[in-house]
Amino acid sequence: MKITSKSEYAVISMIYLGERYDKDEYVSLNDIAQDNNLSIRYLEKIFADLKKADFFITGRGKVGGYKLKRKPEEYTMYEIMKAAEGRVSPVQCLETGVCKNGICISYPLWHDMFELEKDFLKKKTLKDYIRGVNND
Repeated sequence: MKITSKSEYAVISMIYLGERYDKDEYVSLNDIAQDNNLSIRYLEKIFADLKKADFFITGRGKVGGYKLKRKPEEYTMYEIMKAAEGRVSPVQCLETGVCKNGICISYPLWHDMFELEKDFLKKKTLKDYIRGVNND
């Protein structure tokens, strides 16, 4: 799996929101961008995809922004990366089920690798990466 900057920014942003979950306050994209040295314009595009995945409650106005819709332990790294990327498999045929040349001889390798990565990412939640939380 290739981790792109979309996944990286999405994960950073979601962890940042997860760290503020208990405060029950909205966080602006500007705060996320400034505190994590990320591009605000790029974050806007990524948050559009994450919003489509129904990850947030949004607020408008002076105290507006984003907050998590669910508890941090209810978001897996897999679903966050998939929402940001659209596709997280190493090769397209694993997502679509269609290989351009039928099932190729390398398919078992990509399938096995993807299953390991997917299983790992589905076991990891935002809560696992929130700083200052006892993640037993």
